[in-house]
Amino acid sequence: MINITLKQLRYFDALARELHFGRAAEACSVTQPALSMQIQEFEQNLQMHLIERTRSGVQLTPQGAEVAARAARILSETRDLIDLARAGQSVLSGALRFGVIPSIAPYMLPPLLPILRREHPDLELSLRETQTHALVQELADGKLDVLLLALPIKHSDVEVEPLFEDRFVLALPGDREMTEDVRATPEFVEHERLLLLEEGHCLRDQALSYCELQQVKNLNTFGASSLSTIVELVAAGHGITLLPEISLGVESRGRSLNLMRFAEPEPERQLGLVWRATSPRKSDFLELARIVREAAEPLVRAAREDIPPAAANGPKTSRRKKTV
Repeated sequence: MINITLKQLRYFDALARELHFGRAAEACSVTQPALSMQIQEFEQNLQMHLIERTRSGVQLTPQGAEVAARAARILSETRDLIDLARAGQSVLSGALRFGVIPSIAPYMLPPLLPILRREHPDLELSLRETQTHALVQELADGKLDVLLLALPIKHSDVEVEPLFEDRFVLALPGDREMTEDVRATPEFVEHERLLLLEEGHCLRDQALSYCELQQVKNLNTFGASSLSTIVELVAAGHGITLLPEISLGVESRGRSLNLMRFAEPEPERQLGLVWRATSPRKSDFLELARIVREAAEPLVRAAREDIPPAAANGPKTSRRKKTV
C-alpha cells in the first residue's frame, strides 16, 4: 500500500526547486538528515527513482520531474483548501502573509498599517519585503498570500487588482540652479549621472525603460538597495535620480533637493495587488485594495500639490525643497 504524506510532498517540492539538500532543508526549517530520510521514504513509497545525486547537488530524473510538477499542484490545492476554510470567517481576519517590494514598503506601510489595525483588529499580518521576482515565486509556492508591487508582472495563474498610478519625479541636488519653466526629458537625463538601485529592482528597470538607457557610462548603480541611500548621494551632489511620488514625503524630508516634473507624458508606474487565481480569499484582497487606496490618497495628493503636474499648472514644474 502506497502511503504518501503532505510532509513528504513539501520536502520533495523544496528539493525539486532548490536542487540541493542543504538549501531545501533550510527552506523547510528541518535538518538535512531529516529531509533526506523523508525523500528516501517518498521514493520507496512510490517505488520510483526521483533524483540523481551530483557533486553540486541533485538532479531530477524524468520521473522525478513529473512527480515534482504533480506535487506542486497538490500542495497548491491544499493551500487553497485551507484558505477556503478561512474565507468563512469575517473579511480580513486570521493570518495574512503580505509581500511588498522595497520601493513601496517604506512609504505605504506607515499609513496603511494603522488603518488595518483599526478596521480589522482580528487580522494577523505577516510582512515580507523583498524584490519582485522573489515575492512572485513565494506567492506561487504558497508562502505568501498577496503582494503589493508594480505592474505588470510576468506570471500566469495570478489575479491582479490595479490600485493607482504613481508618477515619477526627477530629483537633483538642492544647489543645482534650475529655471521655473524647465521640464525633465529623457534627453536631459541622458547627459546627467543617473543613480539607480541595483539590478533586480523593478524601479531601476522602469527608469531605464523611460529614459531609453541600457548601457550608459554615466549610469551608476553601485549596489544600492534602498532609495534613501540614492537620495543621500543626490543631495550630496553625486548625481540625479527618479523618485516615485509616494516616496517624496519621506525622501525629501531633511534633505536639500530640487524636484522636477517630467514633460508630458509623465513617466509613471502602476501599483497593484496580486494573488493566486485559485485563492478563495478574493474578498479579503479587494478589501485590502480599498484600504491601500485610502492610505495612498494623501501621499499622492500632497506630492501633486507641492509639485503640481505640468498639465494642471502650465509650465511651472520645478520646486525647490530646502533642508528643514
